[in-house]
Amino acid sequence: MRVLVADDHSLFRDGIVSLLEAAGHTVVGQVGDGEAAVRAAAELQPDLVLLDLAMPGTDGLQALASIKAVQPSVKVVILTVSAEDGDLYQAIRSGADGYLLKNLTSVDLMEMLNGLERGEAAITRATTARLMEGFAGERGRGDSGMAHLTDRELEILRWVAEGHSNKAIGQRLSISENTVKYYMKNILQKLGARNRAEAASMAIRLGLLGDGKPLTSHPSSTG
Repeated sequence: MRVLVADDHSLFRDGIVSLLEAAGHTVVGQVGDGEAAVRAAAELQPDLVLLDLAMPGTDGLQALASIKAVQPSVKVVILTVSAEDGDLYQAIRSGADGYLLKNLTSVDLMEMLNGLERGEAAITRATTARLMEGFAGERGRGDSGMAHLTDRELEILRWVAEGHSNKAIGQRLSISENTVKYYMKNILQKLGARNRAEAASMAIRLGLLGDGKPLTSHPSSTG
């Protein structure tokens, strides 16, 4: 992937750049503030923007919204020290394709970023659980007419909300990974969501996932 790194700490940027290049990714640019990140994303057309939240001037959340407004197909992953629920919820609502904390190991970071290329959200199971708890607390039925999901699509969305990859969901449901991707494409279109994380959070807020309790039994393999 072609990656733009936006962080106001140069030593941290250098470390991330080294990790990315060692993993075979191409770093197309480094910037130290949100305004520069928006400009660089427009000029360099990266596949991925790694974006810090706390930066001088335009912060990461503002930069995220600006980038997604102009380049909705560019993947943006927040990489931050902030474990605040408010930052997490706003980032996902603004279209972030992932939310990772800087205490993540280098191996886990690269695994999450590689998952983006498979259509997965760059988000840990623990962070997914926080999303589910937070959005479950504010969910309501609302207008679910926008989401005519089939039983199988709801089943897959529930597993996505628990942080499972396409491959893992396919194995659990005895279907191919490509079939899961096909279902996910339909789910995103029906919900009007930009990514997996937003789809899961929207479904929770709309009350589309039942009682919100974690799945404990093996899902059915019929479709």
